[in-house]
Amino acid sequence: MNKIVNNAQEAIAGIHDGMTLMLGGFGLCGIPENAIAALVKSGVKELTCISNNAGVDDFGLGLLLQQKQIKKMISSYVGENAEFERQLLNGELEVDLIPQGSLAERCRAGGAGIPAFYTPAGYGTEVGGGKEVRVFDGKPHILETALTADFAIVKAWKGDRLGNLIYKGTARNFNPPMAMAGRVTIAEVEHLVEPGELDPNYIHTPGIFVQRIFEGKDYEKRIEQRTIRTR
Repeated sequence: MNKIVNNAQEAIAGIHDGMTLMLGGFGLCGIPENAIAALVKSGVKELTCISNNAGVDDFGLGLLLQQKQIKKMISSYVGENAEFERQLLNGELEVDLIPQGSLAERCRAGGAGIPAFYTPAGYGTEVGGGKEVRVFDGKPHILETALTADFAIVKAWKGDRLGNLIYKGTARNFNPPMAMAGRVTIAEVEHLVEPGELDPNYIHTPGIFVQRIFEGKDYEKRIEQRTIRTR
């Protein structure tokens, strides 16, 4: 039951070229910084990455994009990354843009074992092109399929050696559903504690979903667009 690995390098063992990865976080909040750095260092390539954002040019998934390690991005919001835009326009990167709520639900469905679901989001747009349509309560819905990954890599505030996780603030967004949807789930945490130290009433991801866990270090926790009030 001890799922602890020593560091990010050990945690990503078994990730090979061509695999599909889910990477948690919202913008630059709650991203697995240490694991991403380890992936860059490993040189693994031809990856399909499922993530709400694509990082920025010199941080987060932007580091993998810089090294041409990502073949395809399945994302919702990618507007902060100029390198992403360049690769897309030059045909160097495959992109599947998904409405944010649909992306979250496709990950959650994958973790829950639900193969597909109907949603009104995207009907009548390019998102709905070629997808099955059914009408519920007089409103058209498109069929969206669940998403899973070879590895899900998430970032939590606290975790214990059994893999139970607690997220903080905005990090409790895409991390919990993605933690459920990986065949192997890696959790990097700011604080690694012993079983019993986490209040079971506040655990967001039960340890049954997590196979590897480690305590990260040297977090930058960047802000994409820092905006302050004019005094």
